[in-house]
Amino acid sequence: MATDYDAPRKTDDDLSEDSIEELKSRRVDKNAASVDVDETEQAEGFELPGADLSGEELSVQVIPRQADEFTCSRCFLVHHRSQLASDAGGVLVCSECAA
Repeated sequence: MATDYDAPRKTDDDLSEDSIEELKSRRVDKNAASVDVDETEQAEGFELPGADLSGEELSVQVIPRQADEFTCSRCFLVHHRSQLASDAGGVLVCSECAA
């Protein structure tokens, strides 16, 4: 919650003067100030899975597999050699797939 450090601070006397009804009315006023958001308008910015992205171009730099990396034969992800769990017969498996 943001704090306005320039605003005058209430003393204990000021706090005790606030009645319960006044505090309740302030809480109701704060709730009334909230803005209703149209769900359909908000949903227009979301991309759905399977949407047509044929006109989109990706700008990702692809780096070839390094000497200290391997491709897992189960998940086909490139991992660092420190994640190699088994190397049975040339079949490389990462620690996540071996678990």
